[in-house]
Amino acid sequence: MTKTIKLRKGLDIKLKGEAEKYITRLPRSTVYGIAPAGFPGISPKLLVQAGENVEAGTPLFFDKRRPEIVVTSPVSGVVEAVERGDKRAVLNVVVRADEVQRHRKFDIPARLTREATIELLLASGLWPCIIQRPYGIVATPADMPKAVFVSGFDSAPLAPDLNFALEAEFVNLKRGFEVLRTLAAGRPVHLSLSATSEGVLDAVGDEEGIVKHTFAGPHPAGNVGVQISHIDPVNKGDRVWTADLWNVALIGRFFNTGRLDMTKIYAVAGSGVGRTGYVEASVGTPIADLVRATGSRAAGDERLRFISGNALSGRRVGEDGYIGFYANMLTVLPEGDRYELLGWARPGLNKFSVSRTYLSWLRPGKKYVIDTNLRGGQRPFIVTGLFERYMPMDIYPMQLLKAILAQDIDKMEALGIYEVLPEDLALCEFADPSKNDIQQIVQDGIDLMVKEVG
Repeated sequence: MTKTIKLRKGLDIKLKGEAEKYITRLPRSTVYGIAPAGFPGISPKLLVQAGENVEAGTPLFFDKRRPEIVVTSPVSGVVEAVERGDKRAVLNVVVRADEVQRHRKFDIPARLTREATIELLLASGLWPCIIQRPYGIVATPADMPKAVFVSGFDSAPLAPDLNFALEAEFVNLKRGFEVLRTLAAGRPVHLSLSATSEGVLDAVGDEEGIVKHTFAGPHPAGNVGVQISHIDPVNKGDRVWTADLWNVALIGRFFNTGRLDMTKIYAVAGSGVGRTGYVEASVGTPIADLVRATGSRAAGDERLRFISGNALSGRRVGEDGYIGFYANMLTVLPEGDRYELLGWARPGLNKFSVSRTYLSWLRPGKKYVIDTNLRGGQRPFIVTGLFERYMPMDIYPMQLLKAILAQDIDKMEALGIYEVLPEDLALCEFADPSKNDIQQIVQDGIDLMVKEVG
């Protein structure tokens, strides 16, 4: 029987707008967009131009430093535009979809070797599903990880119920874990589940070579980085690979069918949508189409923030943007652009706070509508001990952040920079009375380590 790892540190932020459990199948969108900036560690070089025909599985761009890693089109059609930003950086590659989809064919051998598996994942564009720790970048195919880790649940605010979303993906998940076992080449593949999990995921990963763990506790218990720190921490010189559970299903689907199908079931959640729910759609679907699929925007004229991913660590996109490669949900929240006179001095029965600033702490089970207002301005770090309360990893977050700001590489290594990604300190950012952009500080530290240490 698997021993449950119980985490006491963390925080569950109770937001209104959890996705209702029904699935809407979205008709094919007119256009789809892939954002190169959404692929960590990839410096893109385009392979297509506007006007070119592509199939589902045709490479759109590759990594300049590792040319074998490509990102492919999720649909067939015509490249409608290459949207660029400052310094001609590629923002989106936009494909106008065909009415009848065409898929690039791949030959899947009956018996897979590690080399053949890597070659197929690279050719199909699914290799970016494999993320390396440390640094949280797309893994290097030539590396051999000491282990592979998969988180089987999401504990973030308004997170999708993966047992519900993946209910029809059992066969693909099973094949996906077989592929991960091949990549691990005898090293362990770890699958972490919630102690309260009930559903299809309980029957996944029972094969030899899959090590199951159960976790209990508040967010960030579902973060794979937190799970790694309690199972087999990343030390200097180590390489571990991680994969999101939906991406494991996409890999399994590819090896079962021999064609690229990037369809997922996304949770559309948050107080900014009129009705929440789950939507079956492809990677790269327009944000506006996902919102319309569940009903409409919330009533009123307030501005909204659209987040590809969860409210704490997702990527901000416009309503005219596209759902990202790694996202399993779309979160829509009210924009925090309204000034509230003497807001700090009011009782705050309908305001959430990590401390007892407001009387709302008397109602611990209440769910809140929270906008994106910072409730104050940026100021120097205040030593409060809050960060340690929400960080269930064996590191000192305040000291690590100060070492990053000082660009002291030796201290960064000693304080755990190899173990963390920005998402692991997202709660610290939420609770920070100094209003610092903590996730960006961590990312800056990781970028420095990649540049100076490699």
